[in-house]
Amino acid sequence: MQKIITTLLLCYVVNCSFGQKIISTYLSTQYNQTINDATKGNNLWGVGLGLQAFLNIVPKFKPTIELTGDLYLYDDKVLRMDSNGNVINSIEGMVNLFAGASYNPTKFIYFSLVGGSSFLGGQTRFGIKPTVGFYFPRSQKWVAKISYINIFDRNKATKEDFGSISFAVGFKLF
Repeated sequence: MQKIITTLLLCYVVNCSFGQKIISTYLSTQYNQTINDATKGNNLWGVGLGLQAFLNIVPKFKPTIELTGDLYLYDDKVLRMDSNGNVINSIEGMVNLFAGASYNPTKFIYFSLVGGSSFLGGQTRFGIKPTVGFYFPRSQKWVAKISYINIFDRNKATKEDFGSISFAVGFKLF
């Protein structure tokens, strides 16, 4: 009974939020270029999809949550090992679930900093993603953004991070 009440209450809150335009959600496609990684040649670039939601409570500062998924299609088929002789796995895909805040100095630009869980190469790591986004046209139906993704301790043996630059274009769902 408690699960049913909780589910109904959550549905009600979400429904009210969408009706009052408290939440803005964007679906985007993105391209990632790997900057630093132990297996950079095996995951040089990737493409993916993202979903980002903003909670429009305060005009300048907005809580945000972001879910992205990327596939790394290029692989130079070279086996890479750490200094102890352990194999460093390539990244075939990455899923990020980040939360944080955005700052909108004007109606057409925003800066955000999000962080959270990143699932890559069969591992769960902590990552951050600072972003600069641009809305266009005046109705803010489209967004373009440039981000830096840093996943900490991607390789535990070498304590090396994974870093990439992401270019994304998205459109407003609601």
